[in-house]
Amino acid sequence: MGETKYNTSHHAGATPEARIANRLRNSGDVANSEHSVVHGTGPTRAYTNIHHLRVHVHGKPNEGEGDIHGNKRGVV
Repeated sequence: MGETKYNTSHHAGATPEARIANRLRNSGDVANSEHSVVHGTGPTRAYTNIHHLRVHVHGKPNEGEGDIHGNKRGVV
């Protein structure tokens, strides 16, 4: 059986353990959550990210597409 080689510059890590840990990490909105809870252990664990307030602004509102005359649709 041949040797398994891993790319040391891979974004997930250079070892099988590092790549598995990368796949099992919390992929939710951790940066904007007030509380993060993990339920269970191992590959079947589940993460819950709790957001008490939803006042996040992710850019300006979409003004809508213009009609055939170039006038804006919706609320301006």
